[in-house]
Amino acid sequence: MDKARYFAVQTVYEVTCKGAYANVALAQILRREKLNDLDRRFCTELVYGTIKTGESLDWKISKYLNRPPEKVDEKILSLLRVGFYQIFFLSRVPNSAAVNESVEIAKKISGIGASKFVNGVMRSAVREPEKSDFPDDESPESIALKTFHPLWLVNLLIDEFGLNAAKKICETDNIEPPLCLRVNFLKTTREKILFELKKIGAEVTESKLAPEGLVCRNYGSPDNFKPLKTGLCQVQDESSMYAAHVLNPKAGDFVIDCCAAPGGKATHIAELMKNSGRVVAADIYEMKLQHIRENAHRLGIKIIEPLLIDARETGKKFSGQADKVLVDAPCSGLGVIRRKADVRWKKNPDEIAKLPELQLQILNGAATAVKSGGTLVYSTCTILRRENDEVVEKFLDENPDFNLTDKKLFLTHDTGTDGFFVAKMERK
Repeated sequence: MDKARYFAVQTVYEVTCKGAYANVALAQILRREKLNDLDRRFCTELVYGTIKTGESLDWKISKYLNRPPEKVDEKILSLLRVGFYQIFFLSRVPNSAAVNESVEIAKKISGIGASKFVNGVMRSAVREPEKSDFPDDESPESIALKTFHPLWLVNLLIDEFGLNAAKKICETDNIEPPLCLRVNFLKTTREKILFELKKIGAEVTESKLAPEGLVCRNYGSPDNFKPLKTGLCQVQDESSMYAAHVLNPKAGDFVIDCCAAPGGKATHIAELMKNSGRVVAADIYEMKLQHIRENAHRLGIKIIEPLLIDARETGKKFSGQADKVLVDAPCSGLGVIRRKADVRWKKNPDEIAKLPELQLQILNGAATAVKSGGTLVYSTCTILRRENDEVVEKFLDENPDFNLTDKKLFLTHDTGTDGFFVAKMERK
């Protein structure tokens, strides 16, 4: 029995049936089991690919069943998902290997009867692949199936951006993103990190959005890149780096990052301040504050003060004191789907509908902390107007002592960055 496939099935089951996060569940499996590098890579590809294809994969499976997929035992359905992903989306894997190994895994997890069922379903798929071809049209249903997105999300994007742009957004969500690094100018230079990356064969370009940014492809495992471990650089997307530059913190400033965990923007702000001044990094979870402490320590930053507080209360605690305030608000995360295989399937319309109210509450609460003449920046990693422009517009209506001075929306298919929104406001 192939271990990479077996552990992939286990992980897919934990994510799709138990609600685990894909990256966490996979990391736990890989830490616990002793797989060689080839098997680790194959297991990772199977897990992320199977989870990403999600309901589109279930649609294909349903064409070879005499019952709905949800009526199949959850562990066997997870096995079929991994098997079908190999048959339909991994051209380099022989169909015979996908079928035979799946049958052996079925024997182990559920017995002979289950193995016969899996064998019949998968051989039928190999024999008649055209039976589960996706519809060849431009309907929302077809776009959803072909780009591995839930139909409600495709319709939402069509309503907001139009059919052609929505299709491009969905297609771009399936392109492997680059690794973006923020060079820690407190410790080194971009040229030195560029040299280290080229030594390991990475393809690197300099970011046009941030002077600290490097965009890397074919880089191998980031875990093995020593400058990351020693705090010479930090993983962060270009669009996210842009937020700190819009905030424009200076040495000696008092800055509040209201929703700071895990500390990417807070540490960037501190670096731009040349480790001089005060940065309060707030969050509502103590465990997440510990991540901020660890990141600050690794990067050599000494001016960050982690604070356990609801972001809506920061204004009361620091009324009129802060030079700069960043609200990187909790959001739907639809701008980073390409980086998180499971996020597209974990979201739902009701959850997204509730977010703007919370975002506005946080923005209103944080604004009180901004001193006269100070700066307030609102950012999200989503692309929806209801979470971005509309929140800012309502805030400005309710707070006439603030002026909008800058605003930018990043769309991945246009910019190559994560989807991201930034709005800068100045207190009069």
